[in-house]
Amino acid sequence: MKHVLFATGNSRKIIEASTTLKPFGISVEQIDVAMDEIQHNDAAEIAKAKARAAYAAAGKPIVVSDTTWEIPALGGFPGGYMKDINTWLQAEDWLALMANHADKRIFCNEHLAYYDGTTLHHVVGSYEGRFITEARGREQSNEAIEQVIILYGDKTMAEQLAAGDIASASEELIHWKQFGEWAKNQ
Repeated sequence: MKHVLFATGNSRKIIEASTTLKPFGISVEQIDVAMDEIQHNDAAEIAKAKARAAYAAAGKPIVVSDTTWEIPALGGFPGGYMKDINTWLQAEDWLALMANHADKRIFCNEHLAYYDGTTLHHVVGSYEGRFITEARGREQSNEAIEQVIILYGDKTMAEQLAAGDIASASEELIHWKQFGEWAKNQ
């Protein structure tokens, strides 16, 4: 079985990666590495820079992920700036921003980047969700955006986390499937 280091502190992402990559014969090991994350309007550049920084910190081939959000009604906001925006806005702020917009869509873009000192490989999966009109799952998630959007099914992301409904190796995780297809042949 192949093995990949995944630099993340997010246990949900580890479960998703492990579950999705297992059928490709790839095991996942979580590693915490200290690295600065650049801010950029191009999310692919953020992921690639994170992969280089994680490799420099770990000294081993590594994969990183970066999630960006795009809201068409807000001109693509917040894009690659979600990490900072998410610390500033509460669930009520997101709801107020969307209150007067008929288009409630939001796109979650999951970027993965692998770097081994030579090869830099990037994949992205895009998932369409929608804003709801009131926060749900506040006690399950500190992330305000997870309380006000539905990405899969009829539960908010916060409610899914609370129920243990972490996405598995299905269409929802095409970014991990794309990576698995590539990595199994490396």
